Amino acid sequence: MKDVVRRGYDVLSHAYEQAYPTGTKYRPWLTGLLGGLTPGSRVVDLGSGCGLPVASSFADAGHRVTGVDFSEVQVRRARELVPGAEFVCADVSEVDFPAGSVDAVTSFYLLIHLPLAEQPPLLARIARWLRPGGWFLCTMGHGAWTGVDENWLGGGAAMWWSHADADTNRAWLTEAGFTVEHEEFVPEGDGGAVLFRARTDRDPAGSGGSGS
Repeated sequence: MKDVVRRGYDVLSHAYEQAYPTGTKYRPWLTGLLGGLTPGSRVVDLGSGCGLPVASSFADAGHRVTGVDFSEVQVRRARELVPGAEFVCADVSEVDFPAGSVDAVTSFYLLIHLPLAEQPPLLARIARWLRPGGWFLCTMGHGAWTGVDENWLGGGAAMWWSHADADTNRAWLTEAGFTVEHEEFVPEGDGGAVLFRARTDRDPAGSGGSGS
């Protein structure tokens, strides 16, 4: 199913950007986080897509940004559109960062494309990457569902999703070591997602420092 997701974003990179108003939709979510980071913070954006507007917003604000996406087309476009950030073409389930080395992690509409069994381990790794007090801003599923759209966005490519319900996602965040500080429903068509703003206040893996 990951190959379905990868191919879908390779084929529909431009169509996705046109179909969803990411510039207006994501920016309000980022405002508070941008205001809470010290200059030069290290930010990781998982599922970074073409880099707009998430990676670009942090890079423009002077932060050190690493975007991760496994669509070669999306990563190629991101490198062109946001030269001030670093982009890695990799499966997020395999990427890793040193413990306590990251100030904030963002992940919009990425977790819902991962097999359910991979989501809690990834959340635990994200908590380990973050310094004590680091931020995690993400969207996750509102209702439990797994399925495929054989002609996503009418573009001739399939797309696959798999997500738990909001209560399960909240529990997974807590088990990973996060404190959920804000939660809101994000409507989309007949359904929607949940935006979580969470923070870790523990010392990841006993690192003893921020590393940032």
